[in-house]
Amino acid sequence: MLRDFNQKKSIRGAIGEELAALGKVNENLVVLDADLSGSTKTSTFAKAFPERFFNVGIAEQDLMTTALGLSLTGKIPFAATFAVFATGRAYDQIRNSICYQKANVKIIGAHGGITVGEDGASHQALEDVALMREIPNMTVISPSDYEQARQVVRFASEYNGPVYIRSSRIDVPCVYDDTYKFSLEKSVLLKEGTDVSIFATGDILSEAIKAVDILENYGINAELVNVPVIKPLDNETIIKSVQKTGLAVTIEDHSIIGGLGSAVAELLSEKYPAKLLRIGINDTFGQSGKPDELLKHYGLDEKSIADRIKEFTK
Repeated sequence: MLRDFNQKKSIRGAIGEELAALGKVNENLVVLDADLSGSTKTSTFAKAFPERFFNVGIAEQDLMTTALGLSLTGKIPFAATFAVFATGRAYDQIRNSICYQKANVKIIGAHGGITVGEDGASHQALEDVALMREIPNMTVISPSDYEQARQVVRFASEYNGPVYIRSSRIDVPCVYDDTYKFSLEKSVLLKEGTDVSIFATGDILSEAIKAVDILENYGINAELVNVPVIKPLDNETIIKSVQKTGLAVTIEDHSIIGGLGSAVAELLSEKYPAKLLRIGINDTFGQSGKPDELLKHYGLDEKSIADRIKEFTK
């Protein structure tokens, strides 16, 4: 299942390509964008099916309500824009128009996390998962690589109800090959361990994998679980892992408030109290910089992650 880390591909590219592939077999699939199709990669679908692509302009509220209207006619709309705009500017429409009536709308939040890079704080969505996770009827998925993202889009097209799919800007290592099978109910155990359970989501998974290798050199045998689905959370896999190791760590390119870290904290506090370290953005805005520089600055690079976990396990 694990591929060569020298090969990097785009999560947003996978989404665009899979939408175009699905468009060939499902005439009801339509795609909408808020004047960012070149960045979200929905341009791939637009070129293949211009009659089923709708650019609503820089009007995110209209993006969501137009998608809602299309869903009520039997279409399967995917509405794409930057995550910070999708979840912030259009929150009311998502909550009251889409989720309240469990409309069959799929929202693609592109450019999520600190790895947006030079665009800076105004475009770095660090709270989008928290905003979507709190709304009833919403499913929240944060794929970690190209293949997982491709399969998530296919799942969303077949699932009846609102789905939020988070994607990042940067190319990331290919973790999965085509033997991988996405499941809404199950997370992915990538490595068994005995000393600490690490739960990682989104584009930061590759840093977590490399951090596990560093921990091995420190004499720490870490268990690594990829959690692509943040809502509904795979409670069983998480609890089973923490029961074995006694320690839990969450890693996400998102605020530690309201995202995967909060979801795991809520679960463990109710079902299996254990020590938890949340690694992510610590209640602050982002800033402009190259993705690698920002990951290091905010402690989300492989070495920083490994060192924090080493200290935590003491």
